Amino acid sequence: MTTIFIGLAAAVGVLIIFMGLAANRGSSDPDLHMDAYNPAAGGSGKGGLVDGMLEGFNKRLTRKGGRTSGLADELMRADLKLRVSEYVILVIGLIVVLVLVIYLRFHNVFLAVFGIPVGYFGPGFYLKFRQRRRLKAFNNQLGDTIVLLSNALKAGYSFAQAMATIAKSSSPPMADEFGRAVREMNLGVAVDDALQHMVKRIESEDFDLMVTAVQIHRVVGGNLAEILDTIAFTIRERIRIQGEIRTLTAQARASGYIITGLPFALALVLTFISPSYITPLFHEWLGYVLIGIGLISIAIGYGIISKITNIEV
Repeated sequence: MTTIFIGLAAAVGVLIIFMGLAANRGSSDPDLHMDAYNPAAGGSGKGGLVDGMLEGFNKRLTRKGGRTSGLADELMRADLKLRVSEYVILVIGLIVVLVLVIYLRFHNVFLAVFGIPVGYFGPGFYLKFRQRRRLKAFNNQLGDTIVLLSNALKAGYSFAQAMATIAKSSSPPMADEFGRAVREMNLGVAVDDALQHMVKRIESEDFDLMVTAVQIHRVVGGNLAEILDTIAFTIRERIRIQGEIRTLTAQARASGYIITGLPFALALVLTFISPSYITPLFHEWLGYVLIGIGLISIAIGYGIISKITNIEV
């Protein structure tokens, strides 16, 4: 019965993961997807039923004031084409699969419980990783984009027309964000509001500086093209200095990664080549204490190294 129960739970976990992946239709712009307003777009039969259940679950999760109401913004910043309900289903399925895999490998309930925080926080770390990577790519493109905006204004374009030009000629993620802002303006949103929505989605200090300059210009006037040229020069210099700092601190950051990952890699190798040597660590109370002390020490060391190498410009 235990084997049957474990097999059923594993099947349910895998099914949940595949349901979450299959429910993602890969919409290029989920914010302005017009099928949501079409009663006939839900489909019929089994696919329509699953999609309707996911949509209802998504509305319940993203209701105003809910604990997961900010998760939709996090998914949007990470450029993951997933609804909140699909993301939650994936997390639940991952937790179930990890717990069962760890239990089947070590036959230890205490170790299997560790699959819960790993499955819960792992997708969150992946979200943050994608957000940082996308933000870095956006900031690297921002200097050239501001120069293009300035040149378009010098050529006689309005600011809205210059934004449309950026949306057509740039590459992602810059083209995606400006394209979304242009579509908002085509639907009647003011230019200032569309820019503020971009600032909220991206959370880039450099882009916030540019938007602030544009909004001040719209109130007091002045030569916007010259202001944008100055901002572009400042952003390019900041990116150059950040690159130099990352080059000088590369050795320290690499040492932090190696020191942090070495204990886990060594434990994994010993588990396969000499299980009898490392098994007592997972079956004795003293082993649990030593594991806890080791994890705390690793976290403290990595935090100190990250603090030293993280130099703000």
